[in-house]
Amino acid sequence: MEIILMTILMGGTIALLFYIRSVFSSSKEVLTEAEPIVEPQKPAEKEKPKKKVNERKQKEVKSSFTHKWLLTSLKGHSKRILDMDFSPNGKFLVTTSEDETVILWPVKDFPAKEHKSYRCNLDYDHSIFIKWSPDSKAFILQKAITNCIEVHKVAKRPEGGYEFGVVKTFPAKHTTDIIGLGIASTGKFIATCSDKTDLILWNLKGDVLARVDTYHNLTYCVKVSPCGRFVATSGFTSDVKVWEVKFSRAGDFEKIGKAFDLPGHRSGVYNFAFTPDSSRMATISKDGTWKVYDTNVEYNKGQDVSIIVSGSYHGDSSHPSIVAISNDGQLVCIAQDKGLRFYSVLTGDLEAEIFEVHTEPITQVLFDSSGKYVVSAGDKHARVFHNVPGHRTAIQALNETMKKNASNTSVRDRIQMQIKEAEQALANIVN
Repeated sequence: MEIILMTILMGGTIALLFYIRSVFSSSKEVLTEAEPIVEPQKPAEKEKPKKKVNERKQKEVKSSFTHKWLLTSLKGHSKRILDMDFSPNGKFLVTTSEDETVILWPVKDFPAKEHKSYRCNLDYDHSIFIKWSPDSKAFILQKAITNCIEVHKVAKRPEGGYEFGVVKTFPAKHTTDIIGLGIASTGKFIATCSDKTDLILWNLKGDVLARVDTYHNLTYCVKVSPCGRFVATSGFTSDVKVWEVKFSRAGDFEKIGKAFDLPGHRSGVYNFAFTPDSSRMATISKDGTWKVYDTNVEYNKGQDVSIIVSGSYHGDSSHPSIVAISNDGQLVCIAQDKGLRFYSVLTGDLEAEIFEVHTEPITQVLFDSSGKYVVSAGDKHARVFHNVPGHRTAIQALNETMKKNASNTSVRDRIQMQIKEAEQALANIVN
């Protein structure tokens, strides 16, 4: 009997377990069926062409530049412009670029909408410096890779335009990088200098006339004065050294000798510039100041140069800067990084500033021979500005001159006429 009862209890327990299992299984199936089915979302299709167009448009916006004084932008190079120079006859601007080309731009076309240009292709190298010959019939280049000078002739074609040809290649004498190149207006010599202290004078045939140690430890800048008498250098030391290059009456080279120094800075001098008559020099230094000197002195008689004005410039003085001085010596333009600042020589005050002129640091800034334009280079374009600050400083100088000649009626009337003409010229540009 006990066995029968045990069997019944075990059977009932097993049946109960099967029932409970079936109940839970069915409820799980119901829950699973009740869950909403979420279909996986398809990834959004990428519009590749539109994305490329947008990127291109953004790049164009970044490279675009406008300013109320901007006359035009010279577009022709595909890479950064490293140097440029106005021809002595005032007819052309020449630019040289990392794209291994040199381009001639007629100055008379600056105000036009379309700019004629004449391209000279360089073979397997680019030039880092360029200067016109005194007769405006050739230009000289400092090649980057070969580290030597090349002379290119510029000839007018009978059918129109210009053609170019290499007429002379100088031997490579510098063992380190060149930091500057200049040619005398007399055509008697060319000057180059390395980033160390090696200054070399050449004749136009490519012969070395002299080698001089600049004693700057590191040399930053070398230039030949517009009068053709002097060569000047600046660098790590706080002075600018000026040498006179002497020739005999027969035209033979005699010697290069120290003429005078430009003292006054407390640190290295990044850059300097001459006025066209060589009577003034502008300098810019790592000490955060710029200066203009009166260099129209008889140094042979012991006369020293004097500082006309000294001022502090805006920006980071630890970054190398470039300086240019206007033809009348009344305005200084300082290029630092991508911007331009203009200072009055009369007052030392900041006259104007233009920001983000180029997309890369500025490599050169020049005043043209007429004084109407200021041209800068830094990326693949050259910017041509109306020299508005120059007109303003010219008016300042005329007013000061009129005060000094208040008692002289004829002089005062003549100056008043010049002021009116300058004011009218300024109004035409601004308005």
